[in-house]
Amino acid sequence: MEDRRWPAGQVPIAVWAPAATRVELEWAPVGGPARRDPMTAVGKGWWCWESQGAASAAGTAYPIDYAFVLDGDEPALPDPRGAWLPYGVHGPSRTFDAGAFPWSDGAWLGPRSGAGVLGGVFYELHVGTFTAEGTLDAALGRLDHLVDLGVDVVELMPVAEFPGRWNWGYDGVALYAVDDGYGGPRALQRFVDACHTRGLGVCLDVVHNHLGASGNYLSRFGPYFTSAHETPWGPAVNLDNEGSEQVRAFLLENAVRWFRDFHLDALRLDAVHELKDDSGRHYLAELSDVVAGLAHEVGRPLDLVAESDLNDPVMVTPTSEGGRGMTAQWDDDIHHALHVSLTGERHGYYADFAGGGGRDETGPLDVLAKVLTRGFLHDGTMSTFRGRPWGRPVDVDRLDARRLLGYLQTHDQVGNRMAGDRITASLAPGLQAAGAALYLLAPTTPMIFMGEEWAASTPWQFFTSFEEEVLADAVRRGRRAEFGSHGWSEDEVPDPQDPATRDRSVLDWSEVEEPARARALRWYTACTRLRRDLLAPAPTRFADVSVDVDEDARWVVLVHAPADRPAYAVVANLAEREQALPLAAGPAELLLAWEEDGTVAGDGVVILPPHAVAVLRLR
Repeated sequence: MEDRRWPAGQVPIAVWAPAATRVELEWAPVGGPARRDPMTAVGKGWWCWESQGAASAAGTAYPIDYAFVLDGDEPALPDPRGAWLPYGVHGPSRTFDAGAFPWSDGAWLGPRSGAGVLGGVFYELHVGTFTAEGTLDAALGRLDHLVDLGVDVVELMPVAEFPGRWNWGYDGVALYAVDDGYGGPRALQRFVDACHTRGLGVCLDVVHNHLGASGNYLSRFGPYFTSAHETPWGPAVNLDNEGSEQVRAFLLENAVRWFRDFHLDALRLDAVHELKDDSGRHYLAELSDVVAGLAHEVGRPLDLVAESDLNDPVMVTPTSEGGRGMTAQWDDDIHHALHVSLTGERHGYYADFAGGGGRDETGPLDVLAKVLTRGFLHDGTMSTFRGRPWGRPVDVDRLDARRLLGYLQTHDQVGNRMAGDRITASLAPGLQAAGAALYLLAPTTPMIFMGEEWAASTPWQFFTSFEEEVLADAVRRGRRAEFGSHGWSEDEVPDPQDPATRDRSVLDWSEVEEPARARALRWYTACTRLRRDLLAPAPTRFADVSVDVDEDARWVVLVHAPADRPAYAVVANLAEREQALPLAAGPAELLLAWEEDGTVAGDGVVILPPHAVAVLRLR
């Protein structure tokens, strides 16, 4: 990143607009009269505001509302690096003093007292539906629930300013800003500080691969996008063509800012496979090294978690070994294998996870066994959904298994269903308990989707609130067309623009007190606590995991037997009848059971009731 030094006496309002011949700053003290001042070109396409005299004439320098006028074109545009957009994505930015917050986390060493995020329990949270109010401050009131659950890292879905009041966050257009409807940038600082006070780390989902359609003014400022590469959203972010040096700096500075100004512990990077970069050094590798340098500077771990569908361990290979250097990555194969094994669904991308198709795995439990012992199903094998071989194998002896995140549900896997129905809607409680135990106690890093822990009945649906009718209609028609092709009628598909769609998706916290849901919560809590006892904060290996299954009898036995810690087993009976499951390890101590009555750990065998799961320490 470039160190920009501005002339003495200038407040740090600057903008990169390399094609402009004239840039003006339209500004006003908050609530005061507006004026325009010329900006000064300072080299390499940068312009800055000569504030001496102007600020004092107005009586104050901060806070001010401001926007840029490029070559006299109207309207004035918000700052691409603006921290605060109180008037929405089309209005002026407001200055924000990030250093004014009174942090209380001076002794914070990071999640799990400096152990970092690997192996810790993640909790994916959408601010706008976590509470009825849908704000960061309202979410503070539920943090103790997460502590009691055994969460280590709160993963916030994107908070960058987006159009309208409600949105998943992936239509954000102001990557440096915190959505004002969520409370703005100061609210995020309060949230992170409160999490750290309770021992919770915070990971923020950031989107560097595209911007939304409404309020996206970046191309007016400079070559932020390039037609040399295409993505599902159109031209790619410019990482390797003319002007890319400043675009890369824009993204790198964005990441550093979240860590430095908001004390975040990790970033989750959305769909990194759409970061198209043919330069000599991939953007992700550069980002990894920049963040590693910052971590050394601040004296605590700072982590990067990638969402990647490439199934390529290069993503989590250190940059010193030619990799991308990510701390960890989401592993959708774990979700797909669990989902198909538990629900029996086999459509779309789930088809390969049902087994067969010319591979060695004859059924879904065989697929699950492969994924739990080798990380990916598609590790160079044919993906019928993609129509070609996909992925690369994991080195089961060397790769730290904690570098892959496993989960039973995510915002995508729930919200991209037609009705946004959770797995709770199609599973017996004991089957969800089995799925939870298999990923919460696997040597990978687990992640819970908000509400999953109590088997929430509320759906999580796709919702937007575009103000432009053309966009509103496009997203509505697109959603109906997508599911209409699968036989759903238009009336059955929730309207993303209807406020009721968001409202249906808000968690109902009163459910926690219902007996059946309280039981689910106790189970998840017991699993996270047991995880802390069984898995020390140290590397794990897939080579230490064995999984036996019986497709016909529908049972699974996962054994994790590391050389330096006691071995344990997760045994799951997915059938509707009582069964005796073989346990080759011999005598075992029962640690946890979904159905305590009827679960018996004998010598080399475990008897489980229907739809039940148990965890045993192996002697």
